[in-house]
Parts: sequence; C-alpha cells; structure tokens
Amino acid sequence: MLFRSLDLSDWNQLLRQAGGAGLISRIGLEADACGLAERLADPVQRRLIAARTLADRQRHAVAWEARKLDQALAPLQIPVVLLKGAAYALADLPPSRGRLFGDIDILVPKSSLGQVEAALRLHGWHGTHHSDYDQRYYRHWMHELPPLTHIRRQSHLDVHHNLLPETARQQTKPDRIIEASRRLEGYAALRVPCLEDLVLHSATHLFHEGEWGNALRDLADLDALMRHGITTNDEWHELLDRAESLNLMLPVALALRYCRRLLETPVPEDILTRSERRLSRLLWPLRDALFLRGFSTAHANCRLRGARLAAFVLYVRAHALRMPMKLLLPHLIHKALEGHEHTKT
Repeated sequence: MLFRSLDLSDWNQLLRQAGGAGLISRIGLEADACGLAERLADPVQRRLIAARTLADRQRHAVAWEARKLDQALAPLQIPVVLLKGAAYALADLPPSRGRLFGDIDILVPKSSLGQVEAALRLHGWHGTHHSDYDQRYYRHWMHELPPLTHIRRQSHLDVHHNLLPETARQQTKPDRIIEASRRLEGYAALRVPCLEDLVLHSATHLFHEGEWGNALRDLADLDALMRHGITTNDEWHELLDRAESLNLMLPVALALRYCRRLLETPVPEDILTRSERRLSRLLWPLRDALFLRGFSTAHANCRLRGARLAAFVLYVRAHALRMPMKLLLPHLIHKALEGHEHTKT
C-alpha cells in the first residue's frame, strides 16, 4: 500500500494536491479501510479528520435541503430527479462517501419549469443572474434555469430540464432519463436516475462543461459508480446500449478511457474498443494531450507542462459543444467585456 511508504513531507504534498481536487476525505476513508489512520502522524490525522467532518456535515446539509425541496415540489405531482452529488448521497452510493458537495442539481420535465420555478420562489429560492443577457442565455439557450439561491439558508440549486443545452450539437432525451428514474423511499416527489444514467450524466457533465477544478473528483465518482454496479460483461454492454440510445457515446467513451488510464477502472478491452468505434482515431493523441493536462490542474505542483493552455482549450471546446459559432463568438466576447468591466470597478 502506497500510504505506508509516505513520510510527513510526502503527506503534506499529497494532502495539498488532494485538497485542490476535493479528495482529502476520500483519502482518509482509504486510510481507515487499510487500518492505517491511527498510525499516521498527528498533523495528518487532524487534517483527515477535519476533511471527513466537513464532508459529513455537507452530506447532512444535502439531505436537509432535499427534504425541503420535496416539501416545496411535492404538491406539483411531477417527478423531480436528483442529479450527481445529491443523488449519490440520497441513494447512499459509493461516490457519496467522503465527497464534498456544492450545488444541488435536479432534473424536471421542461413542460413543468414554470410551475417549478414559481413553487421554489414561494419557498425562498431566488435567481442570482438578473441581467437581461444572462436571463436570455439561460432561458433560451441553456438546459437549465438561472442558478437559484435560498434567501435564508444560502443553499444553491440548479434546475435542469435537459442534460445538454438547447443549442448543443448533440441532443439527448431527458424524458427517458426521467422515465427510468426510481422513487426515493420516504420522499413524495424526489427520484434518482438508474445507475447507467448516473454514469452517463456524470460523464456528460465532466466532458461537456469545461470545469476542470473538480475534474479529478468527478472522474473518481465515475470510477466508484462503475466499480459498484457495472461489473459483468452484460452490464458493460447495457451501459453502452444506453449511451447509444441517449446519443451520449462521446462523453462515455472519454470517461471509460481516462478512468481506465488514470484510476485503473476495470473496463474490458472490448468495451473500450466499442465505445471508441465512432470516434476518429487520428484525434486521440490530441485528446490525450488536452485531457490528461486538464486532469492535472487540481494543484500547482502536479500540473503538467501546458496545463493552463490545455484547460483554456478545453473551456473553449466545451462552449463550442454547447453553442453554434454564430452564438459562441458573441457570447465569449460579451463575457470577456463583462469581466473587463468588473475588473475596472
């Protein structure tokens, strides 16, 4: 076990890097599982305990917010599907253990957005992006409402009606994800996606959003989900069948490749081959150069050469996947000018 060979200096570096990736509490859980936690130096033990305490507190906060969401939206009698971290926590799936949580994400039918927004506003959630441009950007182009914040608890909520923006090159089928979701015991409205759809959404979020601060954590989520529930050859093929039916093979192919390469996820060779069949083999050296550098951005002392440039290219790529060029260029110019104005003020 690698942990046994680390001295205090090594632990200091590891915890700095893990902190940048949001993975300290997971390292603590691994140390516990190996029976090493009590044998570690006091400064290391204190840091791991603090991280685990924070993760536990956030998990309880997510459960509390989920209960409040259920109370607010149950009268609408529509399915409300939790996504990503909240789904992992409420379904008690392996990625939730030791995970840090940010926003709560939900998926609702597009036809119910008006009702959902009105009910949430009545219960204290209000939008944070008030400019005309931001309102148009979210409501006409994106796959979600403008982000919401609760006026008292300051919790953050993203309300999605799709996994991909309205203007994206690819289009998926959110109604199928809602139909395949399962009800959470003890909740009137809240549901969680089936395991395959949790993998698909996590992969789509990671490889379409261009947010690389939490990329390694999200890759670890995918690894944990697949090790937990996709173990037989039939289950691997069912995952790819589901990806094909929802038009999400590109992010899944990327997820399988980098989970196997960086985390040694036991993805069978024939599954990897099938997932990459429709992707140009000539582009893999470029993809590897970009994505491997993107995953190295969690902390300054583990960044590969060219990581900043790669992260910028991946950011532009994410926007190009979201929007056609006629919308993308004006949008990037607007955001650049907006950032310049904020700097001046």
